[in-house]
Amino acid sequence: MICEFCGGATRIKNVKRQHWLDKKLYIVENVQAEVCTECGERYFHAKTLDALDEYLSKQHIIKERISVEVVRFTQAMV
Repeated sequence: MICEFCGGATRIKNVKRQHWLDKKLYIVENVQAEVCTECGERYFHAKTLDALDEYLSKQHIIKERISVEVVRFTQAMV
């Protein structure tokens, strides 16, 4: 596959993915993606994302829990 941003070639890699489902954020390890060898852009196949939704919707093993801050960034216009 060719990267739509930089034109580089992609290769299949397992990566971490931040994934939202039912207003919950998950960090999922070992997710297959096409990753650009030039710029690092990641592409996920629809079947992979569907499989993630299905897996997270059921009982699943939790490796660890972390705390995440949610902040609102306000920037003055220059």
